[in-house]
Amino acid sequence: MTTAIRTTFLVRPLPAGVLAAVRKTGRDAAGQPVERSTAEGGEPLRCCLRDATPGEPLLLFGYAPPPAAGPYREVGPIFAHDADCAGADPAGGYPAQWRGRPQVLRAYDRRGRIHGGRLHDGHDPEVVIAGLLADPAVVALHSRNVVYGCYMFTVERAHD
Repeated sequence: MTTAIRTTFLVRPLPAGVLAAVRKTGRDAAGQPVERSTAEGGEPLRCCLRDATPGEPLLLFGYAPPPAAGPYREVGPIFAHDADCAGADPAGGYPAQWRGRPQVLRAYDRRGRIHGGRLHDGHDPEVVIAGLLADPAVVALHSRNVVYGCYMFTVERAHD
């Protein structure tokens, strides 16, 4: 007998309000100045969940993703567009351009504590996501780059 796990989820990019504040103040989550650069191509953009193309104006800055607080709070480097962009797919699905890219999915509970996780090879990420979200104690997942450990995006359950 085969049991199917079905969990509807949303992929959340960097919150627009956070990016607007960074652009306005020129400071990141640690109070450090942002770095402005021109894309070489391939930089993962957390505002629109795709890779940068050569020549795009970028920001590089430290970001502290929710829900972690206290000892689990991390500030790490992320790239975003230096100016407004089209944003991520409003349907909230897995970023098409990042399929096939191995990622670590780290699960968090309501207190912002790490509650497990899993490495996936980038193929069929929905199965891995559904499996992690099947645990009722998990409230969010962070997708992270395997080599650098950088935050990529947040995954949350979709509410009907």
